[in-house]
Amino acid sequence: MKVSIVMGSQSDFKTMKLAKQILKKLKVPIETKIISAHRTPMRMYKYASDAEKNNIGVIIAGAGGSAHLPGMIAALTQIPVLGVPIESKKLKGLDSLLSIAQMPKGIPVGTLAIGEDGAINAAILAASIISNSNPSVKSKLRSWRFSQTKSVKKNPK
Repeated sequence: MKVSIVMGSQSDFKTMKLAKQILKKLKVPIETKIISAHRTPMRMYKYASDAEKNNIGVIIAGAGGSAHLPGMIAALTQIPVLGVPIESKKLKGLDSLLSIAQMPKGIPVGTLAIGEDGAINAAILAASIISNSNPSVKSKLRSWRFSQTKSVKKNPK
């Protein structure tokens, strides 16, 4: 199974490429696509409708502003959707965060932090989900987290 990273526009890739980098380090199969809920609604519909048959195990959807992409995809598939609010110029991503987090009951979207931290954590969470059925990813994720733990110094210098 692969993780699909989607975003509403090319400018969102500045943030979402961090998710791609983490998943590549963990050797998780990935794909990336630009899909706008507003500007390419038919592309979004086809993508979400076909996601399961395209062997997608988790979808990471980055969106800014009104941030409808994660919720609209979640409404069309049963695959887990992780939403990354993209930091916006006007409201610093708060608009995106609230749009993704405030989904109505019955259509869940796992919502991460605004911006870069959210993209990185979405990748780690997606890898964790994939690792439930992929021992290789589980091993790489365990090693990655162990390295992260070891990198924290015990005493300040």
